[in-house]
Amino acid sequence: MPTVIETVSRERISEIEPIIRPFVRRTPVIDLDPRDFALEADRLTLKLELFQHSGSFKVRGAFTNLLTREIPSAGVVAASGGNHGAAVAYAAMKLGIPAKIFVPTICSPAKLRRIREYGADLVVTGDLYADALAAAESWILQSGALPVHAFDQIETLLGQGTVGKEIEEQAPDLDTLLVPVGGGGLIGGIAAWFAGRVRVIAVEPELAPTLSKAIAAGRPVDADAGGYAADSLAPRRVGELMFPLAQRYIKSTVLVTDDAIRNAQDRLWQMLRLVAEPGGAAAVSALLSGRYQPVVGERVGVVVSGGNTVAVDFNR
Repeated sequence: MPTVIETVSRERISEIEPIIRPFVRRTPVIDLDPRDFALEADRLTLKLELFQHSGSFKVRGAFTNLLTREIPSAGVVAASGGNHGAAVAYAAMKLGIPAKIFVPTICSPAKLRRIREYGADLVVTGDLYADALAAAESWILQSGALPVHAFDQIETLLGQGTVGKEIEEQAPDLDTLLVPVGGGGLIGGIAAWFAGRVRVIAVEPELAPTLSKAIAAGRPVDADAGGYAADSLAPRRVGELMFPLAQRYIKSTVLVTDDAIRNAQDRLWQMLRLVAEPGGAAAVSALLSGRYQPVVGERVGVVVSGGNTVAVDFNR
């Protein structure tokens, strides 16, 4: 049987990309002056996945699942902190597939609204992602619906890997890429695409150090699942499937504080008028807080992974 590293490969990601291309946006990149962020890097490039359909990168994995797996009459089911649920709901709506989405009470109002607007059957249950996942697993046994896992699924990893493919085409000479981590689907797919040719740095909240704990233990283990970005970066543990990819291809992990994430959100809005959700701003916060410090001449990329938030009030 092929290993995960053999299965989630550049070749397979390249095969998936044209399948999902009609349904996903080729999101832009923007080059910034590193001096505006007090950085010594040669270049700073943001990959703006917050402009993706459903508001985050998650739609790539969602369409990969729905377009390459056999869908039963009962449709699909997903557990999510919010973004994956919105992505699966959006993909299901576009493809005419029934969808049931389970989210915890920490799911942000912006994400709840998106899921409802896309017509999925929404169930809010439990305090954390793990609670929503348990409820979804129970529903799968009752209904026969196809589970679409937020990160621990080969198709999900392949779909998210197309982010890496796009970044390389848009900014082909990056030295380093900072990627936020929750369950690890995004960074697992991106790391598989680059396969060590770019330094991939994992950024996660101090209050949800899932990958850091896993690397220290040598396997996925439970970690704290709280903090400001808990609805997107706190699944309790990283996926079993992404972990071998992380061990082989991820250069290091960086932990950031909730205050640093809030500051990054504010700076993205004040400087660029970008409205990033907490998880979406996490990787930027590693640079602004100095937790990751580029060297002179380094070309740094950062994934801004999502924008599902009500942080900006337009009613005033």
